[in-house]
Amino acid sequence: MSNGLATPPVAGAAQPPRRSHARFGILGLISFATLLNYLDRAVMGVAAPAMSSELGITPVMMGVIFSAFSWTYAFAQIPGGMVLDRLGTRLTYALSLAGWSVFTLLHGIASNVTAIIVFRLGLGAAEAPCFPSNSRVLSTWFPQSERARANSVYSTGQYFGLAFFSPLLFWIVAAWGWRALFVIAGAIGILFAGIWYLAYREPQHSRAANQAELDHIAAGGGLAYQGARIPFSWKTVRALLGKRQILGASIGQFCGNSTLVFFLTWFPTYLATERHMDWLKSGIYAVMPYIAATAGVLLGGYVSDLIIRRTGSASLGRKLPIVSGLLLASTIILANFVDSNALVILIMSVAFFGQGMVNLGWTLISDVAPKPLIGLTGGVFNFCANLAGIVTPIVVGLIVGATGSFYGALAFIGILALIGAASYIFIVGDVHRVELESL
Repeated sequence: MSNGLATPPVAGAAQPPRRSHARFGILGLISFATLLNYLDRAVMGVAAPAMSSELGITPVMMGVIFSAFSWTYAFAQIPGGMVLDRLGTRLTYALSLAGWSVFTLLHGIASNVTAIIVFRLGLGAAEAPCFPSNSRVLSTWFPQSERARANSVYSTGQYFGLAFFSPLLFWIVAAWGWRALFVIAGAIGILFAGIWYLAYREPQHSRAANQAELDHIAAGGGLAYQGARIPFSWKTVRALLGKRQILGASIGQFCGNSTLVFFLTWFPTYLATERHMDWLKSGIYAVMPYIAATAGVLLGGYVSDLIIRRTGSASLGRKLPIVSGLLLASTIILANFVDSNALVILIMSVAFFGQGMVNLGWTLISDVAPKPLIGLTGGVFNFCANLAGIVTPIVVGLIVGATGSFYGALAFIGILALIGAASYIFIVGDVHRVELESL
């Protein structure tokens, strides 16, 4: 008969094992890899004023140089996704890291525009598997309820390097010349490629993840796909783009990436020429928008997962922060109508904060991609998104070269952000994992 008191636990009774946290170590690996990824492609923006002066590069030609990276980066996305699905994350990422770091280092010995363009093409091709690999890592190592925050953590690498290293990068240019930037960044990446290969494992093969953590990941829809691999065909690519979730997100991400590309390429030149700030002063001012973008990434991820936990709606949780971010990014147009440099930096910071929230597009794709085709879906998505890297630098260069002003360039970027918001609102529809009927 019960006496109303709780029964004390039996001495020596087995307690449920506590979950390990190996997934957070994996998150640290892809965060640093992403930092290097964007640092290696963005140091060109920091080096551009000094490089242009030394090699006699016009604004139009510099637009071509900025764009060259994305020619191969965009068109290697689908092959990169195929390689990822075939070779797996560990080997694909290691080869990608080593390859792009070698091409970064080679920039430091370039003696003419032709060599720079060739190295930019190589850099783009080598970096292509990075973000599809990140998406695959999120889908396998994290339950859905944690993916947006995990995405926000690694995505800060896109901005953290330039946010906190910009003064150092501009100082290196002033003290040692622009070539030193590429040599240092490339050497660090080559070293990290070896570290990645030694440290990364899939969840089922990880010695650091216990069964309790694997069960937690699996319960949230994670762990690597164990079924048969789907052979590549263009019919499959068309079928993926036939799904409104993938098509709408790809259009929206193209528009949002235009803001990102501007900050990674033309922004230092904009400050130096349009706002007449010298390099070191530009480096200090350039910190603020990147810090704001980092905050946007982190806040977007936190809010997204919070909405899903509170409402159970992946559609609301993923789309609302992205659309809000694109609307904020469109405010970049306002910089055309103010004279104060402080106000310009404030406007740029708000716009880049909004663009940071748009990185949730990668979380959305990891939620909707068919399990057997996560790599290919990420490649298709990133191909569409990074067409902005081809279009935006050239369009900005043509506008600046023709008008001698960034007025039209900022309007172009702001209008694209509004189009991106409309795509996420009206095309994407319900956010759920899609299936292809032929699979």
